[in-house]
Amino acid sequence: MPMRRVPTPHLGGKLAVALFILALLAFVIESQLTQYVQTTLGYRQPFFLFYLVHSSFSIIFPLHFLYLTSVTNYSASSLLNGLSIAIVNHLSPYERSGSTKFPLGRFAQLVLALSVGITCPSLLWFAAISLASISDVTAIWNTNAIFAYVITVKLFGLKWEPRRLLAVLLATLGVMAVVYGGSTSDNGQPSTEEMSKDVNVISVEPSAPLVGDLLTLIASLGYGLYQVLYKKYAALPTDPEAVSDPLYEQISNDGSTSVYDEFDAADHSHVANPPPFGLHANLMTSIIGLVTFAVLWIPIPILHYLDIEPFVLPANSKTVLAIAGIALSGVVFNAGFMVLLGTWGPIITSVGNLLTIVLVLVSDMVFGAGPEALTMWSLVGCSVIVAAFSVLAYDMFTRGS
Repeated sequence: MPMRRVPTPHLGGKLAVALFILALLAFVIESQLTQYVQTTLGYRQPFFLFYLVHSSFSIIFPLHFLYLTSVTNYSASSLLNGLSIAIVNHLSPYERSGSTKFPLGRFAQLVLALSVGITCPSLLWFAAISLASISDVTAIWNTNAIFAYVITVKLFGLKWEPRRLLAVLLATLGVMAVVYGGSTSDNGQPSTEEMSKDVNVISVEPSAPLVGDLLTLIASLGYGLYQVLYKKYAALPTDPEAVSDPLYEQISNDGSTSVYDEFDAADHSHVANPPPFGLHANLMTSIIGLVTFAVLWIPIPILHYLDIEPFVLPANSKTVLAIAGIALSGVVFNAGFMVLLGTWGPIITSVGNLLTIVLVLVSDMVFGAGPEALTMWSLVGCSVIVAAFSVLAYDMFTRGS
């Protein structure tokens, strides 16, 4: 009997919003646990934590795959066949030979490019944080929303949208208001704005502010470029039933024939057509995690030998559990935003990412410094960030309706 196919969720509906909220909450947990491990527990191994978090990305696809095969009516073979065909169609769209041979070389190049694209900005941030002030690094890093918008317009040949440009600029100004408005800590401890990356590093006296700022600027530009290139080259075309950013509809609707057309008369119990929501993005995320695990252990002994970050194991089970929490929440956050990056596009996703500043500030008020964490500037800045994201979200859904 043919398998009953589970309908693909509407990506622009409740599922996408729930995933977005879950990713934001995961980031708050990751930030607070990272600060707790490096301050209260005294385990200051920022590069090692970075390595663990990014290596942990590898678990998201197996978990998603196991859920689909255990809870839904998808079979393992239908999911693998669907992914394989989707990747063939995406990476070899103009081959009309009828062959579905997997483009292993192109896929390997794509995976390598994604791994480099997400790792290099993180490592540049890691280098910059010891050279410049945390306020400068945080403010400059979050200009990636501007870069993402500018690169999107240029690379995709889109028209400038004044409302979107204004929203992106306002969000960036909101970040600067929070960072420079007195909410950063003065005692050398990590501030609430230090959540711009996966790993919060203890602030030190800036030794080369100009160099650090330049490195952060390059990192921000690189991360903005990564988001746009991921949407263009790695993300699958948006499900036609989904509500996504209409700016990108022209990219996915190029008139090319899908390899799925070969299966129009076939038994769809053998092919998950198209792959379930988020499965392809989680596959790419997991592979990036595997590449990180296989390669980025190399700097650890080097940093130890040079006495830059002497390696030590966690001292107790409490630290181990907290690090596990950092890794798991980091997986949820990064996997969620990889899915949304392909669905909503880099403009809305990058600005939406700035909402983590608001949530971490709130969590710091509740679990950390208390009301002292809130200043007039931080309140104004957070309000501007929320308003800017609301404008972009409203623009996306009204255009898509």
